[in-house]
Amino acid sequence: MAETPLPPSGPPAAGSRNPPPLIAFFNVFGGFAIRLNNNLGAMAVFFVRAVVLVFHPKQVREIVHQVYFIGARSANIVMLVGFFTGMVLGLQLYYVMNKFGAVGFLGTAVALSLIRELGPVLTAIMITARAGSAMTAEIGIQRISEQIDALTTMRIDPLGYLISPRIAAAVISFPILTALFDLIGILGGYVSGVVLLGADSGAYLHRIDASVDWIDVRGGFIKSVVFALLVITICCFQGFFTHLRRDGYGAKSVSLSTTSAVVISCVMILVADYVVTSFLL
Repeated sequence: MAETPLPPSGPPAAGSRNPPPLIAFFNVFGGFAIRLNNNLGAMAVFFVRAVVLVFHPKQVREIVHQVYFIGARSANIVMLVGFFTGMVLGLQLYYVMNKFGAVGFLGTAVALSLIRELGPVLTAIMITARAGSAMTAEIGIQRISEQIDALTTMRIDPLGYLISPRIAAAVISFPILTALFDLIGILGGYVSGVVLLGADSGAYLHRIDASVDWIDVRGGFIKSVVFALLVITICCFQGFFTHLRRDGYGAKSVSLSTTSAVVISCVMILVADYVVTSFLL
């Protein structure tokens, strides 16, 4: 009578079964954490090296050019968005305050909302959409067309040539455009609340003068500088290393890097807004 064969002994062959769900979760989470840590470290080194090279005397001409590109050419969209943001604030706050008999404080509400929060945040988002996306695509195309490698071959530091002027220009342009957004927004609130809805003009202007302090303006400028450093670092980093993406190459990698730069920058603007506000209050 034939013997019944025994099952094979020893550990199962590799890949014969999936790991337990908990182990699989930690594998995925651990891989994500490692990649995030590597990217944050690389971005920090990238930022520090670029900032150090800002102070080279030959950077002045390129900084002026980037101030024109980031600042002057973004002024129209910032003014347009600021004006209609102020109009919406004036309209909404008028009807809310009218229920409580506090229409006289309309100027205070509009001005502080713009100066403390909406001005820096919306200005940074608008610049990200216009200038940030453009510089990511530009640097990404330079990377895949090997122009950045050519700079290295000619012993020209790509960070000093491409990134440092943009960082300096952003630190100059963001606060100026934020101030412009605030002023145009207050004007929009005046048009909406006073001209169209009939609020008292003198009370509107007096409340702005009486309630807005330098600490409010300073807080808005601090936020704008923080946003400038975040946006330019993220956008330039995404373009500079677009050739290392795993999800595409060539023109597709440039488009994906541009999308990632805009999305990550907008998310980080909101996160940084909360963090900075918690320290300023």
